[in-house]
Amino acid sequence: MTIRNLDRLLQPRSAALIGATPKPGHVGNVVLRNLRAGGFAGRLMLVNPRHAEIDGMPVYRDVASLPEAPDLAVIATPAATVPGLIAALGERGGKAALVISAGFGADAEGRRLTQAVLDAVRPHLLRIVGPNCVGLLLPHLGLNASFVHLQPAAGRLAFLAQSGAIIASVIDWAVPRGIGFSTMMSIGEMSDVDFGDLLDYLAGDPTTASILLYVEMITHPRKFMSAARAASRLKPVIAIKAGRHAAAARAVASHTGALAGVDAVYDAAFRRAGMLRVYELEELFAAAQALASGLSPAGDRLAILTNGGGIGILATDALLDHGGRLAELAPATIAALDAVLPPTWSHGNPVDIFGDAPPGRYADALEALLGDDGADGILVLNCPTAIASSAAAASAVISTLGQRRPCVLASWVGEETARDARRQLAEHGIPSYDMPERAVRAFMHLVEFRRNQDQLMQTPPSLPERFACDRAVVRQAIDRALGEGRTMLNGPESQRVIQAYGIPGIVSRFAATPADAAAAARSVGRPVALKILSPDISHKSDVGGVRLDLATPEAVEAAAAAMLDAIGTARPAARLTGFTSRRWCSGRAASS
Repeated sequence: MTIRNLDRLLQPRSAALIGATPKPGHVGNVVLRNLRAGGFAGRLMLVNPRHAEIDGMPVYRDVASLPEAPDLAVIATPAATVPGLIAALGERGGKAALVISAGFGADAEGRRLTQAVLDAVRPHLLRIVGPNCVGLLLPHLGLNASFVHLQPAAGRLAFLAQSGAIIASVIDWAVPRGIGFSTMMSIGEMSDVDFGDLLDYLAGDPTTASILLYVEMITHPRKFMSAARAASRLKPVIAIKAGRHAAAARAVASHTGALAGVDAVYDAAFRRAGMLRVYELEELFAAAQALASGLSPAGDRLAILTNGGGIGILATDALLDHGGRLAELAPATIAALDAVLPPTWSHGNPVDIFGDAPPGRYADALEALLGDDGADGILVLNCPTAIASSAAAASAVISTLGQRRPCVLASWVGEETARDARRQLAEHGIPSYDMPERAVRAFMHLVEFRRNQDQLMQTPPSLPERFACDRAVVRQAIDRALGEGRTMLNGPESQRVIQAYGIPGIVSRFAATPADAAAAARSVGRPVALKILSPDISHKSDVGGVRLDLATPEAVEAAAAAMLDAIGTARPAARLTGFTSRRWCSGRAASS
């Protein structure tokens, strides 16, 4: 991992567009238009051997003719020309290049071109973003080196994505909402610069308050984990991971040319790195808003204060759906609420203060809840009525909190009457949402982030300096797989390797036939998890090759026979070598 020369990429004082063209609709023309429209104050140079001038700007014949070495070169030329251009940039003194060009796919020619680019880079320590990316946007510098259709505002969010389409879609979503960015980068195929490098750099970037990631795959796990853990200690890092399910993972493979990996592994890695994982693009920005508030609940117990019973129930359902808990109000809190609320109030959590609640009732009830140590957070809800002012209720909440910064979130439901109230709350640093479910989800984001941060600071036990490893067993398993042309160990082979390193594992038994599987079930214990064993089937559950919670040997034998029939129909060409069976523990996720 290195941030060498990333300052030339992310703080450029000059830029050169190689492949600039006056032809409308061409990538080189769209990028040129964006570069000029963005307001970049640095020097902009154009390269194209077929033109001496474009739109009144001088055009240089080649890289060697440039009047100075550009900090950032943006390449929008055919893939076959890129290795030579990179070599010329290195000779000229360039240190960073953004390769928008496509054509570097997973086929043999694509791999050859990628390697040629990396070979050209190496003597000059030049950094490469891409290839096959939409580009880079640095709104605080006025730099739009991309072919997206809109110019986002400057802000404090950095957004890194492997998908150019996601970058373009997020910009289209963010612009009308006024969401601003410090950095937006489509990192494409990550031939050089990857998530780990950029996390390491952005951790120390003063223009970035939070880092958002759209991840399809991680290419260098050790580098990524080191950088993510370091960045998460300094600022929120929030990730959305695509390819969670088997079918989506295969789509990722066709998009990026690499396997997306088992989703549970990513989930554990994100938690261990102190990051927050979300599952929708809009949730990505809602989480960033919540974490930017600086609130940090000690636990997941939420008190709900509402002027409407219905929205209080919706918030409760959402809280339980997301794994949170309703705070159990202390007797002293109940007594304090009894003293300030009408006799018919709900006498529990949610605290329903009725639709006619004036500002003073909000203030008194909130003050009582703030004194309850059993509540890790408070959600204040308001639905519009013709009796009481929503804006006045918001002012009462703001005045009650004063300079205190407890974990209080708000949801003023509606649009016309709630707009001013939400503006007031936001101006005073109180996270506010238009729907109670979104507010609850934001609270749970804070809870999950706090848990992950606590886990981040935990130090795992040191590895023993000496441990026995049966290298012969490991070598035998790997040699056998390679000899059969496989790049992945099967279940029994994996278990033998794990055990060879002294790591306790789940005991599985191999069975060649359904009858053998039934016999094996008697020795592994019950209930049984049964899986097909085939060198041609990686995702077993997709073809009916996994059965769980089988209670008897007879059920195991019947399930094995049914598997053979189902797979014979779904994958008639697949080689079936047998079955594996082990004791199944309820709640344990079955691997594919």
